[in-house]
Amino acid sequence: MGAIRIAAVFLGLSVCLSSGAQYAGIYDEYSGLYDSETVASLKKHVSYITSAAFEGRKAGSEGEKAVAEYVYGCLKDYGVEMLVPEEGELFGISRTPEDTLVSRNVYGFVQGYDPELKDRYIVVGARMDNLGTNPMTVDGRQVTQVYTGANGNASGVAMMLELARMVSTNSLIFRRSVIFIGFGASSETYAGAWYFLNRSFTDADLIDAMVNLDMLGTGGDGFYAYTASNTDLNSILSSLSGKLQPVYPELRADEQYPSDHRAFYAKEIPAVHFTTGKYPEHDTPRDTYEILDFGMMERELEYIYSFVAELSNTDRDITFRNEPVVKKPARENVVAYYDCDYRPVFLNSTDPRQFLEKWVYQYLRYPPEAVMNGIQGTVQVNFVIGQDGKVRDVTVVKSVDPLLDEEAVRVVSASPKWRPGRLRGEKVSTSMTIPVEFRLERKSERNKFGIKK
Repeated sequence: MGAIRIAAVFLGLSVCLSSGAQYAGIYDEYSGLYDSETVASLKKHVSYITSAAFEGRKAGSEGEKAVAEYVYGCLKDYGVEMLVPEEGELFGISRTPEDTLVSRNVYGFVQGYDPELKDRYIVVGARMDNLGTNPMTVDGRQVTQVYTGANGNASGVAMMLELARMVSTNSLIFRRSVIFIGFGASSETYAGAWYFLNRSFTDADLIDAMVNLDMLGTGGDGFYAYTASNTDLNSILSSLSGKLQPVYPELRADEQYPSDHRAFYAKEIPAVHFTTGKYPEHDTPRDTYEILDFGMMERELEYIYSFVAELSNTDRDITFRNEPVVKKPARENVVAYYDCDYRPVFLNSTDPRQFLEKWVYQYLRYPPEAVMNGIQGTVQVNFVIGQDGKVRDVTVVKSVDPLLDEEAVRVVSASPKWRPGRLRGEKVSTSMTIPVEFRLERKSERNKFGIKK
């Protein structure tokens, strides 16, 4: 796309906070008389996004489309220079030859002031879609459960919108430009993030870092930052610990939740995932407005704003790899997983999480020596699914410890056959990378592999 200099201007009425009247949620402006302006805005955003009228905003649905239009209106109202039309930037996902899902990304940017750095970018993103609905029969009656996803991820979208307002208001202190994006179809293997990086935004090599906001509403149980152990991002996070902040995240070596930051890792772009972590209501109809702690969200937002400002203004070269990794052998005629027209299938699913849940974590064995020495972390494993569906060329691309590396390679290498990917109608060998997590639980508890500490 080249350096972003020209504003994309579109006429039309804003659908930001005025939309709350049409889709009245649980937010009550009288009960919030003592709320700060930021808390009031966060409540309005979440109330609108979780409206039952949007039926859980499943990827490709009318509900997801309506939320995308709302995000567009809010970003534009907040002074963000929009780079897509009001309906968002559309993309399709071909799940079968007869089934194409259409979703959309919404994004714009706040221009940096530094002549030398304004054409480099920090991306701040949040996923817009959720699980949709679940029809079921109760006592002979047909009822529909709605997965409103207040924490996952109306909370992250609301935080992204208010962060955009803060950055736009204070744009004169940001050296790099900041892109704000609502990702569509994140539930479809992070399709919106992949499309943005590989089909839409042609200057991905000018992105210095990504900040992912996903599930940030239950801060009373913890506030975390996951960087995949990136030394440069960890250093910036640590530098803020010496400055007065309303709250500080706990730096985690284990990934709390897989999300759109993974698409940026695949492009070797440093990324940090801010989250309040796992919670009992996740992916259930109980994930509603009432479970959110808006006061804590406001404090998290202030910290994230400081972090984005530090990231935008740093003179540090933020690199993706800080340590040597085992290089993948050169291969010919191997297609990247996301470039296939029809992606490889494991147990009737194209989602890599199916392989992790149904195979890897079922047969992974935590090495006893690693348990005794408290070794844990996430091993990044690359492998090829051949045209015959067999897994081969299994290599470690991000090491944790030889004990964990060896076990991750063992279990992936033992994989049953896949249904191979296709490109232009032909079977192809496909390369993909997955994170294999080894995590030790607290004392007196069993870890995820059944080994008691």
